[in-house]
Amino acid sequence: MEQTSNLLTRNVASVYPSKEAFVKRLKAKKPLKIYLGIDPSSPKIHLGNAIALWKLEEFQKLGHKIILLIGDFTGMIGDPTDKTATRPPLTREQVLENSKTYRYQASKILNFSGKNRAEVKYNSTWLAKLNFGDLVKLAANFTIQRFIERDMFQKRLSEKKPISLHEFLYPLMQGYDSVAMGVDAEIGGTDQTFNMLIGRELMQKVSGKEKFVLTLPLLEGTDGRKMSKSFNNSIDIDEPANEMFGKIMSLKDELIVKYFEFCTREDEARLKEIKQRLKEENPINLKKELAKNIVTLYHGSEQAKKAQEEFERVVQNKELPALLEEIEVSRTSLKKPVTYASVSASCGLVSSISEAVRLAQQGGLVFDEQKIRNARDPFDVEGKNEVTIQAGKRRWKKVKFVK
Repeated sequence: MEQTSNLLTRNVASVYPSKEAFVKRLKAKKPLKIYLGIDPSSPKIHLGNAIALWKLEEFQKLGHKIILLIGDFTGMIGDPTDKTATRPPLTREQVLENSKTYRYQASKILNFSGKNRAEVKYNSTWLAKLNFGDLVKLAANFTIQRFIERDMFQKRLSEKKPISLHEFLYPLMQGYDSVAMGVDAEIGGTDQTFNMLIGRELMQKVSGKEKFVLTLPLLEGTDGRKMSKSFNNSIDIDEPANEMFGKIMSLKDELIVKYFEFCTREDEARLKEIKQRLKEENPINLKKELAKNIVTLYHGSEQAKKAQEEFERVVQNKELPALLEEIEVSRTSLKKPVTYASVSASCGLVSSISEAVRLAQQGGLVFDEQKIRNARDPFDVEGKNEVTIQAGKRRWKKVKFVK
C-alpha cells in the first residue's frame, strides 16, 4: 500500500478522475497499459521530460505495460499549448530527425529489453490513416466552446491574435492516440492537462472505457522559466557530464530542493535533511551534491566525480580544463577583417558573430585570460601562433593558427 501511495503522490500534481479510483484499479492486480507522449520538436530529452520517464519506470517495475509514444504526426501540426502565437509546423523530415535518438535517450531510465520491455510507438501509424469522414466523426464529440475556453486561446482573442483551425485539431488527435492504443492511463506535465483530459473524454465516448490521467509538475530551467526546448534553458539527459554538472551548478538556490525532489531518487527522509541543511550551510555544498547525484544517474559515479573535479578546477579555482580541445585554423580561411568574433565563430565556440558579441558584452568572451569587451575589435592573427579562448563558463578551445 505504501508503494502505491508513493506512486501516486511523489512528483504527482493531480490524478483524474481521482486518486481513490486509481488506487482501486491498481488493487485489481491487472497490469495497466500506460503511456507518455513526446512532442518531437527537438532531438533532446531534458530533465523536465525525465520526471515523467522516471514515473513510468516506477510503473514498469511493478509490472505495468509502458508505451513511449512519439508524436511524429501531431508534431507536424504543432502543439498550441502555452503558445502566444501559432507555431510553425515541422516537416516530416524534421520530425523524424528529431525523434531518431529518443529510444536511446529514454533507455537511460526505461527498460527496452527483457520480459516487460517498454515499447516505442508512432502516432502516424493510425492518424495518417484517418480520412475526412473519420475526423468529422471524432470532432462531433466536442464543441467549439469546450476548446475555446483554454487560457491561451482566450489571451490571443483578447489581443486580437489569430487562432488557426488546425490548432483545435491538435488536442483531438492527441486524444485519439489513447483510443487507438486502448490505454488505461496517460502521464504528462500539468501543461498537457487539457489535451490528456480530451483523450479521457474521447475514450469514454468512443470506447466506453475509463482512462486515468496523472499530471506531473513542471520543472524550471536554467533561467528560472519552465524548462523548454524552445526557451533554450534545458538540461538534457544526454549532455556531456561536465556540461550537465556546470548547468546544474548555475541554477538558482531556490531550485535546489525542487531538483532534489524531481530529478533524483532521494527518499523523503533525505529530502527533509536537505531542506534543513539549506537553512544552515552554504547552498553551494548542496548544489554540488545535487549535481553529482544527477550526473551519476545518467553518466555513472566515475564521470560524476570527474565532472565535479573539473568544475572546481575551472570555475572555482579559475584554472584551465584538464582536457583542453586543440584545433588548427588556417589564417587564410578567416574572412577579412579578422575579429575576435570571427575567430570565435570559426573554431566553433559560438554559433554566430552576434553570439560572440553578446558574450563579450556580458564579460563571457576571454582570449588568453583577457576579457574581450568588443568582439568586433580586430584580432592580430598574423602576430599569434596560438590562443586559448573561453566562451561562457564551460566552453574552451586552444586554437593553433596555421598557414
